[in-house]
Amino acid sequence: MPTNTNQPEFKTMPEVDHQDVPAQHLAASPSSRKPKKRGLIWVVFLLMVAGVAGYAVWRASHPAAVVRGAGGGGGGRGGAQLGPVPVVVSKVTRSSIPVFLNGLGNVTAFYTVTVKSRVDGQIMKVDFNEGDLVHEGQVLIEIDPRPYQVQLELAEGTLARDQAMLNNAKLDLQRYQTLLAQDAIPKQQLDTQTALVAQYEGNIKQDTANIDSAKLNLTYAKVTAPITGVVGLRQVDPGNIVHASDTNGMIVITQLQPISVLFTIPEDNLPQVTQKLRAGAHLPVDAYNRDNSKKVASGMLVTLDNQIDSTTGTSKLKAVFNNTYNALFPQQFVNIRLLVDTLGNQQVVPNVAVQNGQQGSFIYVVDDDSRVHLKTVRVGIATETSSQILGGVSDGDRVVVDGTDRLIEGARVRVRKAGELDNPPGFDPTAGGGGGGGKRGGKGKKGGGNSKKGPGGADSQ
Repeated sequence: MPTNTNQPEFKTMPEVDHQDVPAQHLAASPSSRKPKKRGLIWVVFLLMVAGVAGYAVWRASHPAAVVRGAGGGGGGRGGAQLGPVPVVVSKVTRSSIPVFLNGLGNVTAFYTVTVKSRVDGQIMKVDFNEGDLVHEGQVLIEIDPRPYQVQLELAEGTLARDQAMLNNAKLDLQRYQTLLAQDAIPKQQLDTQTALVAQYEGNIKQDTANIDSAKLNLTYAKVTAPITGVVGLRQVDPGNIVHASDTNGMIVITQLQPISVLFTIPEDNLPQVTQKLRAGAHLPVDAYNRDNSKKVASGMLVTLDNQIDSTTGTSKLKAVFNNTYNALFPQQFVNIRLLVDTLGNQQVVPNVAVQNGQQGSFIYVVDDDSRVHLKTVRVGIATETSSQILGGVSDGDRVVVDGTDRLIEGARVRVRKAGELDNPPGFDPTAGGGGGGGKRGGKGKKGGGNSKKGPGGADSQ
């Protein structure tokens, strides 16, 4: 059968014995290069992770160095493009610093009186409304006075009878004295008459006491307020019979003006207070509401307890408040601030100027060349608006109070007024010469034509 001469011929490759192939050729095969490529990828990945971790550690150890796109120092071309950082500054001054002790207090009524009946009888009338402010001596409740009026009339009648008998006995005594002088009667009869007169005089005193008792009961029939204060809820209604032996009172009166507050301070602060009290100082006390956001009233420290509570390690103090507007109410919870001392001529800065980092408290100070420098400081007592500086800055230093989040050491700044916009009208932050100030802001494009003038424009400020 004839063969097709156009069909290509296939030649079989000779079998290769791997034992006869050199080792370097086997290593260069694709299957052997795959592990090396994978290992290289892992090495690159680990190096990237280590770089990111190292950068994070560096950022954590340099809290003041805020990364900026072109650098905040203005030393290079990028700094000239962004210009100085607008900040608000305040000077380090001298002032007095108050020293306060804080405590938790509970408002207590200065006086609390439970009014009870002193006589027995029916309540005829109630002359107050619940919650009224009553004054001392004001009539609150009227008890039926008629039984005591009858007792008064009986006592007065008995007194009139005994008075007449006493007068008659005294006349007889005078006759007996005359007859005894004439030796007409025995002396025993005179002595008997003298004793009778003394007996009637005793009856007169008893009748007088009965009259006073009846009048006193009539007075007690009108229940009056023993103190000036606020009346609570009525415990007994009109028409009920009350007795002097009743255990429960009819009403409770609480004095609110003045009012007292009992509060505690740590025992470690007790020597400061006792030293001032022994010296005769009157320590002012301020009471704040529950969340310590508003001052409720101002008063004066009166005294302190004679022992320390061993379970809490605190001492109890008592302050008195005039409570003119009834801002304090019994059993109210308040926060107390006790002024124990005032430190004069202390270095102070606004609270917003103090920053905190791993190196401690620090402040940005602006020098005469409009550059900022980070200075670590020691902060003492902090008030609501200012902080005491124990060291690290000098009097008159300009400290940054706004714009600190964009500062680094040596950065150039532009001082602006509080409330002013960061960039004044006409300011072009991308222009080299526009960063100098508000007056040159309108020429930002001209200044930006030559980037080499950028640092010069920044230094001019």
